[in-house]
Amino acid sequence: MATARRPGTGTNQEAVRRHNLGTVLAHLHHDGQLSRAELTVRMGLNRSTIGALVGELVELGAVVETAPSERPGGRRPAGRPSLDVRPSSDAVYVIAVDVGVKVLQVARIGLGGDVLQRASGRTPVSHSPAAVATAVVRLIRQIVSSAPPGSALLGIGLGVPGVVRERDGVVRFAPNLGWHDVPFAQLLRERMSLPVLLHVGNDADLGVLAEHTRGAGVGYDNVVFLMGDVGLGGGVIVDAHPLQGIGGYAGELGHLIVNSRGRVCRCGSTGCWETEVCLPAISRALKLDDGELDEVMQRLAEVERPSAALREVGRYLGVGLGSVVNVLNPEVVVLGGLFRALFPVVQAQALQALTDSALEAPREQVHVVVPMLGGDAVLIGGAEKAFEYLLADPARALSEACRDAITATAAPEHGLRDQSRASVPA
Repeated sequence: MATARRPGTGTNQEAVRRHNLGTVLAHLHHDGQLSRAELTVRMGLNRSTIGALVGELVELGAVVETAPSERPGGRRPAGRPSLDVRPSSDAVYVIAVDVGVKVLQVARIGLGGDVLQRASGRTPVSHSPAAVATAVVRLIRQIVSSAPPGSALLGIGLGVPGVVRERDGVVRFAPNLGWHDVPFAQLLRERMSLPVLLHVGNDADLGVLAEHTRGAGVGYDNVVFLMGDVGLGGGVIVDAHPLQGIGGYAGELGHLIVNSRGRVCRCGSTGCWETEVCLPAISRALKLDDGELDEVMQRLAEVERPSAALREVGRYLGVGLGSVVNVLNPEVVVLGGLFRALFPVVQAQALQALTDSALEAPREQVHVVVPMLGGDAVLIGGAEKAFEYLLADPARALSEACRDAITATAAPEHGLRDQSRASVPA
């Protein structure tokens, strides 16, 4: 009787190779320059296998090898020399975008997480989705046109301050932009023809991904990131996985009710947390009329003793934090955006209110901190999402990457098309 050949053997071996290739690249992407010997220990594979995997990544242009003496610090490892490997930051990159209510930020971020170039501009005052999409594409064109010739553009990761359906990039609700069911990914694609992946997500979800991967949340499995700006967004990591909910909309912490007699929120409810602690509330406390974000952050940096109004903002910050701690029991809460400047000023009031409103057991386990990534959390998180496809299958992703972006952007009919006059519904 003939023995049947086990189906899928070749496919399984190829899947293992792709997995190992992506894992090697992920170690280098997240930790930077490593020796072949270090990769051998981390991966649990033999030296020849690591050598073959590194060699393939070198051929793909994803990494470069250097002599041990060229490592940062100039110290040569003890024992038999082992070549060092590092990501090709300039050769492999993504574009990250942070769509703010008042400011647009775009960056070219290389493999390994290095921010290589930035551009920014004002968000159109009208907040028209079509106008915002056109402004974003202009900034992307500016950044991409400066990339080195032959470099590989892997994708675009973009954060929006609203509830986003990630599978198709539809912004279901962004109250501070006035958007309802906006097909934002589609609007962007209509204005550009670079054949790259585009991910549109909630800004705070990208922020918590960044801080968990590269910032204040590294080493913790339960992290909350609060993005304070004109509104308040929340991103949540639970047991090392993002908390998404059935529709992907979990984490809208800014709409916790903290003051039933408070102001009407742009979402339609009364007394939402964001109405008491974000830019408009802080501007009022500082006696500024419609303060700009940079202006408010500068004024907060100059405060030596908070006023009664500012202390009240701090109290409400702590009240909301108490609810977050009670419900989610995080190890770390990272206060991003405008809260980076607010928290040091009202820390005493915020922590006291947190103590008063949170249950003792979860309160004892939480640390409230500011971001290690500063104001770049959303950009870094957008980049991490854009790199996911590369790390899952480096060979395929790099074979599909756009390597003629400079030529493309020079010719609108082939690249990023300026459709500022296009008829697109707002």
